Amino acid sequence: MSPPPPPTMKSLDALHNPSEVESGNAAVKNVDDDGREKRTGTFLTASAHIITAVIGSGVLSLAWALAQLGWVAGTVILVTFAIVTYYTSTLLADCYRAPDPITGTRNYTYMGVVRAYLGGKKVQLCGLAQYGNLVGVSIGYTITASISLVAIGRANCFHKNGHGAKCSVSSYPYMGTFGLLQIGLSQIPNFHEISFLSIIAAVMSFSYASIGIGLAIAKVASGKVGKTTLTGTVIGVDVTASDKVWKAFQAVGDIAFSYAFTTILIEIQDTLRSSPPENKVMKKQVLWESQPQLCFTSYVVALDFANVCIAIHLIGAYQVYAQPFFQFVESKCNKKWPENIFINKEFSWKIPFLGKWRVSPFRLVWRTNYVILTTFIAMIFPFFNSILGLLGALAFWPLTVYFPVTMHIAQTKVKKYSGRWLALNLLVLVCLIVSALAAVGSIVGLINNVKKYKPFKNID
Repeated sequence: MSPPPPPTMKSLDALHNPSEVESGNAAVKNVDDDGREKRTGTFLTASAHIITAVIGSGVLSLAWALAQLGWVAGTVILVTFAIVTYYTSTLLADCYRAPDPITGTRNYTYMGVVRAYLGGKKVQLCGLAQYGNLVGVSIGYTITASISLVAIGRANCFHKNGHGAKCSVSSYPYMGTFGLLQIGLSQIPNFHEISFLSIIAAVMSFSYASIGIGLAIAKVASGKVGKTTLTGTVIGVDVTASDKVWKAFQAVGDIAFSYAFTTILIEIQDTLRSSPPENKVMKKQVLWESQPQLCFTSYVVALDFANVCIAIHLIGAYQVYAQPFFQFVESKCNKKWPENIFINKEFSWKIPFLGKWRVSPFRLVWRTNYVILTTFIAMIFPFFNSILGLLGALAFWPLTVYFPVTMHIAQTKVKKYSGRWLALNLLVLVCLIVSALAAVGSIVGLINNVKKYKPFKNID
């Protein structure tokens, strides 16, 4: 067996020979217990990552979801998803290390966690669900950002020419601009180095959320409020009976998508320093982060500044979801072609005001092409946001419920057919049924949008 790389060897020396650390060996001090570069993530940076992940296209669609379901069912479903997500996320956080949640071996990705606890074909199923969702989010965020920028262009047109003017603004230039920005930001080497981007995005999230809530309060105070109902859209007035059912199911899918941060929870947890224990920090995070959706259901984002904030937030959110996929592909290529200079070589590149960046030829080519592809898909399929509900439905059950619960059972050795075992499996079954209904509703909604789709028309 070939010897481990120097960083790993040094970390082992530190574990078995305390004098190595006491002697002030800088190399030892700069690596973690797994031999990798010392992690510096904190509660604050994890908060920024999760807020950026949570408040995106999914949350912005909650107003529509509540309109379909009504205040009663909508609120109940929203709270239920929050409780389930919080519970299963705490189970998942405990699985970051295996077999012990405090002292076990680190797992750097969601697939790695599933491999450690379950193995077999479930690893591939996890990868398919996770990375398929991440690619879909990249496309959806490109569309959502362009919609916000189009809204600014239209608002400026109305201000200039009056509200009776025909202000048709193409979204394609905005999608292209968004894509160019992402090509540059995608060269950030890894998830550990995008904390600054997530912090900016999180600030933008709170900015447009505050504006939306303020506008909603002002609207209610003015007394000029449209008709609302406890049961949502009215059959025979707003929708047909069948439309009511399918749109309600699609709305459930949208709510599921808004809790998609569990898709990258392990990757976020892997950025945290080891003290205090990573699982304890993440549990505090998910307790707080599973609640924001309850505060953002009254969005009435009508100001230019709010739309700018949304666009800036989505710039960061794109990277939060794209980086795990980038690293998955690059890790696979590194292992398959370890001697290939094009894939493995890095160069230092000094950028004005930004300092030195590590640039890899392969990373430059592959990530640039990824952004170009997702931007192109967003341009030719601008109704892609209709798929977000489907993505939420397909990803929620395996990534938020099934795998965390199944790994928890394996980790804690829950006795088969015991009361706890039955309760956990009942939760998995119920969530599977809900996700299946949400998927069906989203597919029906998608089919209806495809029928109405006229390519190469402006998106308003």
